[in-house]
Amino acid sequence: MSDEPVTPAEGPLGFPDDQADRSAGADAEPTRSSVAEVPPPAPPARASRYGWLVGVVFVIAVGYISVNTLRTHGTGSRGLQPGAALPAFAMPLALSNLGGDANVAQRPGQGAIGRVPACSVRRPDVLNSCVETTAPLVLAFAFTGAPGCYRVLDEMQSLQRSRTGVRFAAVFSRGGRGDLRRLIRSHGWTFPVGYDRDGAVANLYGISGCPTVTYTYPGGTAMRTRLGSDAARNLAADVRALATASAQRARRTRTPRTRTP
Repeated sequence: MSDEPVTPAEGPLGFPDDQADRSAGADAEPTRSSVAEVPPPAPPARASRYGWLVGVVFVIAVGYISVNTLRTHGTGSRGLQPGAALPAFAMPLALSNLGGDANVAQRPGQGAIGRVPACSVRRPDVLNSCVETTAPLVLAFAFTGAPGCYRVLDEMQSLQRSRTGVRFAAVFSRGGRGDLRRLIRSHGWTFPVGYDRDGAVANLYGISGCPTVTYTYPGGTAMRTRLGSDAARNLAADVRALATASAQRARRTRTPRTRTP
């Protein structure tokens, strides 16, 4: 819980291994803000109709890809849906001195969202979804400056003392990091809290309100998502259900199937 200044950094996290330091040096990819916007060349005089048609086709194609991406991830305005795989992310822990944005790359070389897969970004000062989902995970999304979101986090803090084997974590978007640090300390939250500076993770998970709580089986498959007052009201029962269902899934995996003669 250091009070030292956060190390300035731009762009998504991208460490080649656990021992590497965050680098924003000359070999880093330029960000949109550092590259001058250059207007495209004017089309040939007789190509306006053809250019308009290509533009329409392009917009339709982008829309189709976006819709199918959301369907693949199982996200929407109500968050991650049951049975969906959790999209990977890696972000600075709010109480750490690590700067930078969340890495949400699902594979290598995704440029603006991450040069390396988010799963590979593993350090003590990083909240990594792939690390957290090695056990049953209760993942809460909240906003700084929204007190109505905090009750469920206080209850998570109480439950984690008795629910050994279940992990708890939170992702905060919006607001300043200093405000978030003070909030964590004043409430006494000891579970990992990540700082989603540019909202990339909240967008990836389809978060439209807070609190949003996703319950996840080991391995990263969503059991269910709760929103708003339902999240706090059902938290204890949902955590018990997650622990029980995860244990049952583990037993089924370990039990060999018998062949029928």
